Amino acid sequence: MVNDHDADAKKLAELGYKQEFDRKWSGFHNFAISFSIISILSGCFTTFGQAWNNGGPVAISIGWPIIAALILIIGLCMAELVSAMPTAGGIYYWAFKLGKPIHGWMTGWLNLVGLIAVTAAVDYGFATFFVTTANLFSDFWDPTNLTQVFLVFLVTIILHILMNVRGAKIIHTLQTVNVWWHVFGVTAIIAILAFIPTKHQTINWVFTTQINNSGFSADAYWFYVLPLGFLLTQYTITGFDASAHVSEETGSAGKAAAQGIWKSIAYSAVAGWILLLAFLFAATDVDAINEAFGFSPVIFLTSLPLAWAKVLLIITCVGQFFCGMSCVTAGSRMLFAFSRDRAVPGHKYWTKLDKNRNPSNAAIGLGTAGAILTLPALWAPEGTVVPVAFFAVTSVAVIGLFGGFAIPIWLRFKAGSSFKAGEWNLGNKYKWMAPLAVAEIVIISVYFCLPTTPAGVWGSKDFSWLSAQYAPIALLVVVGGAYLWWHLGAKKSFKGPIKTINN
Repeated sequence: MVNDHDADAKKLAELGYKQEFDRKWSGFHNFAISFSIISILSGCFTTFGQAWNNGGPVAISIGWPIIAALILIIGLCMAELVSAMPTAGGIYYWAFKLGKPIHGWMTGWLNLVGLIAVTAAVDYGFATFFVTTANLFSDFWDPTNLTQVFLVFLVTIILHILMNVRGAKIIHTLQTVNVWWHVFGVTAIIAILAFIPTKHQTINWVFTTQINNSGFSADAYWFYVLPLGFLLTQYTITGFDASAHVSEETGSAGKAAAQGIWKSIAYSAVAGWILLLAFLFAATDVDAINEAFGFSPVIFLTSLPLAWAKVLLIITCVGQFFCGMSCVTAGSRMLFAFSRDRAVPGHKYWTKLDKNRNPSNAAIGLGTAGAILTLPALWAPEGTVVPVAFFAVTSVAVIGLFGGFAIPIWLRFKAGSSFKAGEWNLGNKYKWMAPLAVAEIVIISVYFCLPTTPAGVWGSKDFSWLSAQYAPIALLVVVGGAYLWWHLGAKKSFKGPIKTINN
């Protein structure tokens, strides 16, 4: 193993960086962090309502495998890149090396805002489910009390920061625990939904039923409403770039990080589809689910005895909590790496490592930014359980992360045979995979900036700020600000990755 670590350090030196992190992560741990952030116990539960309202069972039973297959292609393209350049900077480092400084700059900011948003979305989703579950035990907890939910969200972010700062030595062990929690937890949930309910939906209902609770006309179903429902899949299966961000802490990273990316996607795609099918077969009280706007706990509370519903919700809450912990781990590494190259204000603060050689300051900064981004979730129409702001944050996460992925994937395609492939590569398959990956990202990025309800249509007579999809505003501020900043001076100061070692 020492020789393997020496080879990893040598490869990192070739990329211009000295070995600062301890390489204590195995290939399994590398896979585990991406699998943990994808977390089907989080995304499948918290964004189920988006697909239910925008498409219904069709968006889930048929939409999930189609979109998941396209995401796997994106992941395979990224796996080839991380094998060639295994560094914590990951996405933006690849863009810089394959393109120009502005490519690295814009990719870095897209990736950073995506990681901030996904951390916020996961922890807010957990807070909603925690309060919903706690309400089954005590009336003190009220999921429609958005202030209470937000306070739980803040406490959760603080706990995840502390776990990454104070418990840094056992984070990789907790990733392993989370993988097995997902394996056994998902299996248990599927078994509960298969054997405990007294009746189930038919196969025909699960694979053909269309639902449109969006408020938009039926004529808009196929080309507007249904694609909005794909946010369920696109949001759930994201965050797999974490394998790249911890590559400097992983042994045999050129192979292990590449496998961590594509395996985490493939396993999550299959397990997530089976889990969601279990949801649909158990969704027998359609009126109650519609009344709750597709809030997934209603499926369990209407199809199971209360005791079994409690068990199921506790299982998912634990998985969601672990997912948020992993998001802070990956995001703090990216903030550290981007700051190492002086691209973030206060970069000297974010690049400080604590006595455990852990980027604690970066973890604090990431969590704080996530809390600020989620502030609009405090305001929503009375009685709302999941505010539009939550889906706006998930949209920001998807567009930021996948938008950042698209740039280096496209640049790798343009590089052609001049690209210096790593130990794990696609061969000539990149010629059709890369364009398809970029096209999918462009299309979903457009859709996830669009209003999800008529009241969210900007400029309409029924427009309401409480229903507004503020994802395009958040992205405009960040991406537009980054682009403006570039032309106002960053292009003179940011020269891309700064070497920390001479080679």
